Amino acid sequence: MQVAGQVVVVTGGANGIGRALCEALHAAGAAKVVVADLDLAGAEAVAASIGGAAFKCDVGHEADIRHVIEETEQKFGPVALFCSNAGIGGGFDPLSENAGGSSDEPFAKSWAIHVMAHVYAARHLIPRMKARGGGYFLNTISAAGLLSQVGSPAYSTTKHAAVGFAENLAISHKADGIRVSILCPQGVDTNMLRSIPKGPQSGDGDLTPEQVAKDALAGIEQETFLILPHPQVLGYMRKKTENYDRWIAGMAKIQASMREAHGKTSCRPST
Repeated sequence: MQVAGQVVVVTGGANGIGRALCEALHAAGAAKVVVADLDLAGAEAVAASIGGAAFKCDVGHEADIRHVIEETEQKFGPVALFCSNAGIGGGFDPLSENAGGSSDEPFAKSWAIHVMAHVYAARHLIPRMKARGGGYFLNTISAAGLLSQVGSPAYSTTKHAAVGFAENLAISHKADGIRVSILCPQGVDTNMLRSIPKGPQSGDGDLTPEQVAKDALAGIEQETFLILPHPQVLGYMRKKTENYDRWIAGMAKIQASMREAHGKTSCRPST
């Protein structure tokens, strides 16, 4: 798919990967980039810098996503590419003693944003895209959806679910001319990454959001389902499936090292 001349929506577009995507899409000649974010002021600032449009949107609420889609198509034309990019980094606790946690809140919030947001976008765009012969979804997920995320069962679980939904979306609607890509980086230098404890997600180096956006656009142009800004993730996936028990043991060692490191940090006397 070529984005030049197309109407594009980017959720979570006010910061990080989302902002970089908006800027890259504009530079690639998109007819209109719609910046959707819970942070309306931030979305408006990005939109103003690229001649786009801004909407306030909580992607965990179906009505918000429906509103963005309907208003965009009414004002600017058919949405050719929907970048379902918004995400959160909550639920990280390297010292957690129970993967089941103590409440539903981290799982519920992550489920709404990391899974249902993609579902809502498809629910309201698929009929429109089918009627006009095609369209494109870029779902920002994470390498955690392919491997795992030490320190956050909620993040890991919902990112795995997001991969599963994207696979089904691609399979179910390939014959309708609808294409899907999933963007699965490891560490990216964003506010979200800085808000969580340092972990193995940064072991191969943190990429800039601009580099990740560049890789995303290249993947869209080639209509590649799996976009890996950190290409070494493919090797990790192979090792995981070649010997699951060995992989689990290795991840458990990483978990133990994180607990030890963060345990020492949390026990340091204040000065």
